[in-house]
Amino acid sequence: MIKRKSRKDKRQIRHIRIKKRVKGSLAVPRLCVFKSARHIYGQIIDDSRGHTVVAASSLTPQVREMMKDEKKKVEASAVVGKYIGQLAVSKNIKRVCFDRGGYPFHGRIKSFAEAAREAGLSF
Repeated sequence: MIKRKSRKDKRQIRHIRIKKRVKGSLAVPRLCVFKSARHIYGQIIDDSRGHTVVAASSLTPQVREMMKDEKKKVEASAVVGKYIGQLAVSKNIKRVCFDRGGYPFHGRIKSFAEAAREAGLSF
């Protein structure tokens, strides 16, 4: 009997495959994205030290203030991407490598990435 993998298991396999190629360093850290059913989370990680440099989510109080009017999840992810981009630029991080976390690059992930690029990050 063949056991089928769930969508979550398939995404985790894709994420591991992506992380093999995408490594963050002190010069070019990794921008990692995770999305749940309601919220979106982003971290800028230095993999050489195993240290999170910047983190933000749709639960961060500053972000919640910025997105009071936003009702859609795509718009909320754009606000989070813009905020994490601003935090990174304030810490002199200009270039990152984008880790989409095994998710397809459309919808909330694409909105997050485009907003981070508009805030000053390049990837």
